Amino acid sequence: MLVESAIKSEVVELLKSLISTPSFSREEAGTADQLMTFLSAQGLTPERKKNNLWVKSSSWNDNRPTILLNSHHDTVKPVKSWTRDPFHPSVEGDKLYGLGSNDAGGCLMALLATFLQLHASTTKFNLIFAASAEEEVSGKNGIASIVNDLGDIDFALVGEPTLMNIAIAEKGLMVIDASAKGQAGHAAREEGDNAILKALDDIQWIHNYEFPKVSPWLGKVKCSVTQINAGTQHNVVPDNCNFVIDVRTTDAYTNEEVFLFLQANTQSELNVRSFRLQPSGINEAHAIIQAGKNIGMECYGSPTLSDQALLPFPSIKIGPGDSGRSHTADEYIHLSEIYQGIDRYIQLLNTYSKIIA
Repeated sequence: MLVESAIKSEVVELLKSLISTPSFSREEAGTADQLMTFLSAQGLTPERKKNNLWVKSSSWNDNRPTILLNSHHDTVKPVKSWTRDPFHPSVEGDKLYGLGSNDAGGCLMALLATFLQLHASTTKFNLIFAASAEEEVSGKNGIASIVNDLGDIDFALVGEPTLMNIAIAEKGLMVIDASAKGQAGHAAREEGDNAILKALDDIQWIHNYEFPKVSPWLGKVKCSVTQINAGTQHNVVPDNCNFVIDVRTTDAYTNEEVFLFLQANTQSELNVRSFRLQPSGINEAHAIIQAGKNIGMECYGSPTLSDQALLPFPSIKIGPGDSGRSHTADEYIHLSEIYQGIDRYIQLLNTYSKIIA
């Protein structure tokens, strides 16, 4: 078993290897292979489904609560403005450059190191470390595909770059396709029923309406019409107008509740693409939140999506790195952020252990 200082060195070397291996969403087999090999070399018995893998505490006890440590090993594709090779991990001073270093390689490695340090100890909880695929596309073959394989989970630490602050709530997302129906006619005469005007009535209502329940962490539900299309030629009154609604939900409502309300108050035909990406939130009185506050961590509400949206149990989003560097050219993470992230994860879990004792 590695000692703590060696763990930190080992996971940084693993991260360099992961950066060197392209792992775009739905194409993560290479990095999954590397993670499986690494875990097996630690004397562990990881399990795998497609490009997701997980491993459980060697000191497992069914009478203890179970905590999931999860982050993802897929990446977006590099933007064109990179000035260096995105697949060549390079260290300059304290910075490790490379695609996926910040989002979310640093988080994944910090959680892995935390698992290696704690999984065999006689703590007050069980741990599961899971490295998931398809997070960047919210894919069906990502974390959602293995939730049932993991068993009962009390809560999760989802690794995303948050500067090690705690995202206590996260906005959900719905995309709604809307269609206003009218009747075609000649534009030169008083004929037809203009579908654009019907759509505009709904769009104006959507723009002005404010849902009454406001989340203390995420604020208001936000509905934005972001696309619109109508008409075939200038002299024909359009009988159909299609538009798209981007809906950012909060933990004050479920996606289904918001959709049904929009449907009941608009004349257009609404069709939701998916209810999967639900908002999330954890009770501020939860022991893991109290533990975070006890060691000086700050809480906030996150407007960005993560795999939290697909987890059916309480979770927080927390990790080393800065979300402002994600998906950018010349992405990097500070090595010190990874090392400090490991220490803070362990401190957080040890403090949680004392609270529930």
